[in-house]
Amino acid sequence: MTPVIPDFDYRRVPVADDVSLNVAVAGSGPAIVLLHGFPQTHLMWRHVAADLMADHTVICPDLRGYGASDKPADAGGTYAKRTMAADVIALARALGHDRFALAGHDRGALVAFRAGLDHPEAITHLACLDVLPTLDMWEVMHGTGAVVGFHLYLMAQSPGLPEQMITASADAFFGHFLDVWANDPQAIPADVRTAYLDACRAAVASIVADYRASATVDVDHDGADREAGNRLRMPVTVLQQDWGAALGFDAAALWRAWAPDLRHVTVTCGHFMAEEAPADIAKALRDLLSRRLSV
Repeated sequence: MTPVIPDFDYRRVPVADDVSLNVAVAGSGPAIVLLHGFPQTHLMWRHVAADLMADHTVICPDLRGYGASDKPADAGGTYAKRTMAADVIALARALGHDRFALAGHDRGALVAFRAGLDHPEAITHLACLDVLPTLDMWEVMHGTGAVVGFHLYLMAQSPGLPEQMITASADAFFGHFLDVWANDPQAIPADVRTAYLDACRAAVASIVADYRASATVDVDHDGADREAGNRLRMPVTVLQQDWGAALGFDAAALWRAWAPDLRHVTVTCGHFMAEEAPADIAKALRDLLSRRLSV
């Protein structure tokens, strides 16, 4: 049986034509939406969500193309972060929340970033965990340091080969990231790991389409915003490992160019920080939610 977040209500919520999201909801009070990363599902937030539900309405969806949410065939912009961000806005509104806080990890952080730029009237506070904005990511990755991002280049290729290669060895491919990105393997127990692998195995085409969009349409959208001088208008917290030093860039400076009201915090756990250090992440989110815009 697929694990669930205890005490959360599960439902399917239509967010676009022929697209419904699987979502877990609990709590009451101001709303916060938590978006998962790769290669995970909403379950990655299980500890943090249980903490926040004490005084917030906590909304944990599977992104389109992931988990138990719908996986439409890619038609160009189907997996653009702009499209996925619109899903999040529609989801929150369907649940009765026109304004809400938003936190995302990894791929979910890219969706959250785009939602903050496209829908500033809806996002009160924004948290992005262990990622760079797409445009900056491509600009700083170069030379042998880019080896760590081999999957970004693989899944950016034209449709066909990436899907065939990954499908042929899906558990090994997705399991590789669960193994090498975690400082504490015990943070992802066997039943959750199995759920992640099962979900990814059933979603190869849509996961690849999500990554391919980040090498195409998402770059265009970020570039247009940079040129126009668009910035995140809400309080922003970014939590990252110190991989900027290894790759030769200043992550905080890159983020500050997008987020004038920024708190950038370096963490010591692995990539899966909401599972490896949930108390620290919950505290960081609570600190964010207590802030008022300072610029």
